[in-house]
Formats: sequence, C-alpha cells, structure tokens
Amino acid sequence: MGFIDTLKERAKANVKTIVLPETEDKRTLAATEKILKEGIAKVILVGNEEAVKKSAAEDGYDISGAQIVDPATSEKTQGYIDKLVELRQKKGMTPDQAKEILLNQYLYYGVMMVKMGDADGMVSGACHSTADTLRPCLQILKTKPGTKLVSAFFIMVVPDCDMGADGTFVFADCGLEQNPDPEKLAAIALSSAESFRLLTEKDPVVALLSHSTKGSAKHADVDKVVEATRIAKENAPEGLLIDGEFQLDAAIVPSVGASKAPGSPVAGKANVLVFPDLDAGNIGYKLVQRLAKAEAYGPLTQGIAAPVNDLSRGCSAKDIEGVVAITAVQAMAEEQIERKIIREV
Repeated sequence: MGFIDTLKERAKANVKTIVLPETEDKRTLAATEKILKEGIAKVILVGNEEAVKKSAAEDGYDISGAQIVDPATSEKTQGYIDKLVELRQKKGMTPDQAKEILLNQYLYYGVMMVKMGDADGMVSGACHSTADTLRPCLQILKTKPGTKLVSAFFIMVVPDCDMGADGTFVFADCGLEQNPDPEKLAAIALSSAESFRLLTEKDPVVALLSHSTKGSAKHADVDKVVEATRIAKENAPEGLLIDGEFQLDAAIVPSVGASKAPGSPVAGKANVLVFPDLDAGNIGYKLVQRLAKAEAYGPLTQGIAAPVNDLSRGCSAKDIEGVVAITAVQAMAEEQIERKIIREV
C-alpha cells in the first residue's frame, strides 16, 4: 500500500471535516467527489449553493454528500464576524470590514470555520498563492503553543527508490521561510521531524543540508547550517537522530555518507532533508518531482494552531485528495493532544 493510500485508511478510521473554500476551481469539485466516495473526510464547500451545484453538474461531479455553506446566508456568519472583530480589534478591525472580508474572501471564511470548531481543518491554494492562504491562518489561528515559527514542508514520494523511508522524504522549508537564520533553521528541522513521524509513523532521520559536508568548505552559509545543527541538537527530544552539515549525497547515499561523514548516525540514512534557504528547497523539490517523477504533497504547514494546508497552483484533483487525507490525519493528532491535555488538567 502506497503512502497516500495508507494515510487515507488512517483518515477513514476517524473521519474529520475539512473545508475547501476554492469552489470556483473545478479541481476542488473533482476532488470532493472522490473524497466523499472514498470516505476520507466530510467536506464543507464555501460558496453560493446554486452556483457550486451548477458548476459541479456541468462536468458531472457528484458532490451531493458535501455541505455547502454560503457566507451570505449562513446563520453562523454573524458569529464569525463578531469573532473576527474581537481577534483583530487591536489592528483596527471594524464590524463592517469583517463582514466585507468574510462575505467576499472565502479563505478567511474557511479559517473562521476552523477557528470556531465547525471544521477540523482547511485545504486551499489551488488558485491562491501561499501568502494568500497563510495570511488568514496567521491572523486568526496563530502559531501552535510551544512552536517558534510557522514553516512549510513537502512530502516527497519517489518511485522505485531505496533511500529515505522506502522513497518517502520530508523536504523543508520549500514554501515559506525565505532565508532562515540558525535559530529558525533549527526550529524547522525539529518541526519537520515531528511532521515526518506523524505522517509516516516511522522514525525521522534529519539532515541539515549545505554545499559542504563536515567542514569540507568554508563560508558564512556553511556556518549558518553548522550553528543551526548545534541548536537543533540542543533542543531535540531524546533519541532523535539529527546531524549536519551535509551535502545531499552524503545525507542520503549510504556509501557516500560513510566516506564523507564516517561515524555520523545520520549520514547516508536521512529521510528528513532541511534545506538552508527557500531557493534551495523550492528548486530541490521541483527537481525531484519533475525528473524523478515523484509525488509531491504540499506545501504543507507546520506550527499553525490548527491543520491548514496549502496546495501548489499546479496541483491536480488527485493532489487535493492527498492533501485532504494528510490534513485529516493532522486533525486526528490535534484531537489526541487536546484530549491528553484535558485528562492531565
């Protein structure tokens, strides 16, 4: 069973409600049909009910099992307006401004549904930029307690690959942090390890990447990765395998790792690859996606107080299905954490 198929089965075991606000995009409707048919999640579509149903019917998509919520007529909209004003009043938000936003910017409406507990997570980005998707999340949901920053990662599933976790990797940060300093890079590494463990149910092996392996080159960019590795090790939970700095081949190819970094528990075995900046990460994931024909799911977010995930604007309906399954599994984990906190209190 493939990675996404496994996640779908996990999602089916405890069905969550995911809101999809981009109902103007046919890929959203196509994905909705498959998600409902497979029982991966309950789906909320945001938009005018008549328009959404008409659009789906034009292409023969059966979305009859989805809940369609129209911000203009929903009885819950006023409560969302009031809450948005409360959350943003220090920024000068007025009731009229909140109403204008929620009636016309469905991404904000979807995030408010998550905030108010009417949905467990949201998936967006098929026709919006990462900035547009994450802006309402950061304004309304904010960061997860204990998390220093929000970052983005991709799940990469490489066919016929014996490296990583049977060809599965986390690449980070490939979608958000432009040029993280050592502290941020360390935080990305630790969050990515946690994400890998949650989604694959396997032990993460984390490599911080560079154009240098263990001092083979001297440069300020190398120093940043060395310092980030030190900070990450200091803050890592017991037992987490994390090391750097590594060139890519030293991180994932056993023979190269043994040659370039003998004695490292990570060299040649990494399944979580932490790139030094957004340029490297974004280029890296797209190279693997296009040249190795890898499945790329993301950019997924980590560090937000509730599960909200982005999509590439070049995504397919199948990609949306996969990210919905990932979001549902993340929501399951959040629920378990909340239950543990309640028991401890």
